[in-house]
Order: sequence, then C-alpha cells, then structure tokens
Amino acid sequence: MRRMLIADDDMHLRKLVSTYAELEGFQCQEAENAQEAIDLLDKTDFDILILDIMMPGKDGFEALAEIREHSQIPVIMLTARSEEYDKLLGFNLGADDYVSKPFSPKELMARVNAVLKRTGSAPNMILQFGDLRIQIDARLVEIGEKTINLPPKEFDLLVKLAQNEHIVLTREQLLETVWGYEYHGDTRTVDSHVKSLREHLGDRRKLIQTVWGVGYKFEYRE
Repeated sequence: MRRMLIADDDMHLRKLVSTYAELEGFQCQEAENAQEAIDLLDKTDFDILILDIMMPGKDGFEALAEIREHSQIPVIMLTARSEEYDKLLGFNLGADDYVSKPFSPKELMARVNAVLKRTGSAPNMILQFGDLRIQIDARLVEIGEKTINLPPKEFDLLVKLAQNEHIVLTREQLLETVWGYEYHGDTRTVDSHVKSLREHLGDRRKLIQTVWGVGYKFEYRE
C-alpha cells in the first residue's frame, strides 16, 4: 500500500485529504507542523508528501529545503498565496507541484497520481483477481479471454471497489469519488449501477458484496 504524509496545521483539511487519499488506496499519516513532518520522514518511508506552506514555526519552504538535503520524496505544496515568486521559490527548492487553497480533493488526488506517475512511483495500472483482469489506463476489463464492455461509470465503480479490496465503501463515499463531489443524486444511483455491473460480470458478480445498511466491498478469495 502506498503511503502519504499530510503536513498542515488545519486538522479538518488533513482529515479531508486523508479521507480521499485512503479511498485511492493510500495509507495516510498526518503532521500538524513542519518539524513533525521532518521527524516522521526520518523514521518512515513515504511515497509522497503533501506540504502546506503557511504553518507555525518552520514554514513549508524551510521544511522542503531541509527535506531535500536527504530525500527526493515527491512533494506537492499547498498554498493560500498566489504570488508567482512563492511558486518559483518552491519549484527551485524541489517541489513537484502546487495546489492553491481552496481546492477540490479530487483535483488534489489527480495531481498526486500525475506526480507519482511522472516520478516513476505510480501504482500498478493492472489489477488481477484470478481470471478477472482490469487494465486501468486502457479502461479494459477481461474475464479469461473474454472482453467485458462496461459503461464508463460502471468501469470507474469497479476500479474504485477493486482498488479498495476488503474495505467497505459506503454509498455516500462512492457517490463522492465516482460521480464527483458535486453530484446531487441519491444513493439509489449506486445501487442501480452495482446491479448492472454485477450482471456484466456474470459468474464473477460475487466479487462485489453488499454490506447491508452500509454499502459495498470487493472481496476476492482464491
């Protein structure tokens, strides 16, 4: 499992980013200031760092300069400031990308995945469960030698569930991450798409299990 460190003095923002990152398959750890982030990086291997600029004590620039003395971990900086000088300074210190506050969690995760892909730390783009094969980049699903043609939302739903194998995802979480945070439909949309997805999967329909009163999970057993 990929590991993300989120350094920001705003607890609510840390929790928001952590929630979305975990749905993308990350294991998250939080730091409320720059020094705590530096100390955690010395003890633990992380795949990416989300680093706020404006924090009490050391700011994000000071922290990044210190981190770059011994680590090339991909870093995305969060900023409430839009001055070009700040971004140039961050890039010169070794930042991989910038996200301006306020931001969409989905945009942040898209940038995280882009940075990891660019730096060679991208996740496996092929998911294999017995004879079920999901090629994420190609948006292709195969069962044995048979190609399964899924509508776009059903494919996205399958990927989200499969990437979070053994984890129960609520209908609300699936609405937010598959349909988009701005989606205002009710949770029956999820149920209808799961029903159709199961029909497309045929004998592999049992991979998607209903957790009554909560949501769904992907469960593969050899």
